[in-house]
This record gives sequence, C-alpha cells and structure tokens, in this order.
Amino acid sequence: MLGLKLPTDPRWVNIVEKNIEEILTDHAFCEQKAASTAISLIVSFPEYSELVDEMTKLVKEEISHFKMVHDKILARGWKLGRDRKDEYVNKLIKFFPKGGSRQTHLVHRLLYAALIEARSCERFKLLSEELEDQELAKFYRDLMVSEANHYTMFLNFARKYGDREEVDKKWQDLLTFEAEIMKDLGTKETMHG
Repeated sequence: MLGLKLPTDPRWVNIVEKNIEEILTDHAFCEQKAASTAISLIVSFPEYSELVDEMTKLVKEEISHFKMVHDKILARGWKLGRDRKDEYVNKLIKFFPKGGSRQTHLVHRLLYAALIEARSCERFKLLSEELEDQELAKFYRDLMVSEANHYTMFLNFARKYGDREEVDKKWQDLLTFEAEIMKDLGTKETMHG
C-alpha cells in the first residue's frame, strides 16, 4: 500500500529495543518537525485554502503526537533528549533540484512529506508487530493509522496541485531514490535512520 521499494530490515527493531529512550526522543522530534512542516506549508502557500485548512488540522494532530511521545518518555522516568540531525531527511531532500516555479516547489515539498510519512508508517507497523514491550507495540499500532492517512493526504495534494502524470513519475523516481538511501540506513535507534 505504501509503495516503498525497500522494506526496513526487521533487525532494526532489535537495535531499537536496546535503547528505547533514544527512539522515543527521536520520535518526539519527528512529530515536532512534522508539525513545523505543516506550519511552513501554511506560511509559504497561504493561497491554497484547502491545503491551509488540512495543515491546520495536521499541526494540532502532530503536536498531540509529540505530547503523547513526551508523556511516554516522562512515564519511564526519562527526560526528552536533544534533537539530532535526521540523516534520512537530509539525504532525501537532495533529490529534487533547487529552483523552479512556486507550484513545482510546492509539489516537491508535498512529495517529500508524503514519503517521510510513508516510511514512518512502515516503521510504526514494524514496531507494533515486533516490539516485545506490549505497551509500546500498541502505541505504535495506533499511530500507524494516522501516518498512513498523512501519507495519502500529502500525495493527493501533490497530484491535485501538479500535473498528475508528471507527479506520479516524480513519485516513482523519488521512491527509487529513497530505496537507495535506505540501503545505508537501519542501523541506528532513530525513526528513519
């Protein structure tokens, strides 16, 4: 359903289980960055009223997810660690060339967001099925549904605001590029790395 061309190696969960505190901190910041992305889209493209409306809802949802993850951290007697660079996202955003029209820039940002949400959904599914910690497994199962909805929302907006055929080609090319990135990742207790 997600269209990802390279699934996460299930052994990634073993890495995560050795440092739950790290994955929760990384996950919390991923939720915060998702909210920031939605705000950025509102600020950058205010003339797209339907997008603004959906991004407003998304900000609330992502911040509530941040709070849920933060609450899990506190409940386990930990503190939110420091943010760190997201190697996956930094590599991913190099795919599309800089420049182009505002509309092209919007489509590219929407495709990046769709892919990040798709990968997050895939990782949440893996955690929900493989984590020994049943409380966290259920937590990730519940979040997985939201991420799938976010992925399709971003992809549908890209198709709406760009030429459908061109957007679908870019999407497939981006998926292929992402699969190459993923070959070198999956060795850290981070949500995407």
